[in-house]
Amino acid sequence: MNGIFPPLPTPFREDGGLELGLLAALVERLNGTGLAGYLALGSNGEAVHVDEEEAERVVRTVRTAAAPGMTLLAGTGRLSTLATVEATKRAAGAGADAALVVTPFFFKGSMTPDALVAHFEAVAEASPVPVLVYNVPANTGVNAPPSVVARLAAHPNVRGVKDSSGDIGQLAELVRLAPSGKPFSVFSGNYGAALPGYSVGAAGAILAAANVAPRECVAIRVAFLAGRTDEARQLHLRLLPMARAVTSQFGVPGLKTALEMLGRPAGIPRRPLLPLAADPREEVRRVLAEARLLPG
Repeated sequence: MNGIFPPLPTPFREDGGLELGLLAALVERLNGTGLAGYLALGSNGEAVHVDEEEAERVVRTVRTAAAPGMTLLAGTGRLSTLATVEATKRAAGAGADAALVVTPFFFKGSMTPDALVAHFEAVAEASPVPVLVYNVPANTGVNAPPSVVARLAAHPNVRGVKDSSGDIGQLAELVRLAPSGKPFSVFSGNYGAALPGYSVGAAGAILAAANVAPRECVAIRVAFLAGRTDEARQLHLRLLPMARAVTSQFGVPGLKTALEMLGRPAGIPRRPLLPLAADPREEVRRVLAEARLLPG
């Protein structure tokens, strides 16, 4: 697996229900932009806000709307190993090609290296599809260090890692420790670390910004791999404020606001998340204009 994947937002209605028609429309608009595939139910997909039946419906919707040949990743991490195994099997049955499994986090003080390895190995052993480790310490408070991921990479069904720490040193160490005798992909889940990540051998990136500017996010990687590093750098820097606005600055509400402003509505966040207020909305509009993404 390699290339650029957007972590799709999950659209909700005002009454809190799923708006799967909007989700299908989002995917159809992203088809043909050079993306390698999609991630359903990542952090930006509000995975923690949906129940098991809803999760299955989301995965099926994305699978149906995705163009042929697109790889579908599905977030299946739950707080217990048993629940994660069951969620992974359901996602595979709904059409996911691989499972992205976040580190368990509620008992974070007990998530020792041995506990993390035992959890992921049990999931990988039971999963009918390949498993990728999802490390997002800003959300979970748990960091899966490269030494743990390297132990997990020895399992034949653990095929990669999405590292959203934003630590380029950690990303480089993940690449250094990746096994050479089997497919294993290191993805950056942080926009700021993505371009530096390509320079140390990351296979691609899973980026919220790729929902907003898919062709541009793809073009950065293509330019870098072709040796056009100045072109890649300039485009990366142009998109940087937008990428920050739809992640660390305004989060999921910021991402959904940006898509709405671009004529690609993604519904509203599910409570307890709230839609953006007027001042943050204007900031999102400003960074979209700065990135030359608004029409006109």
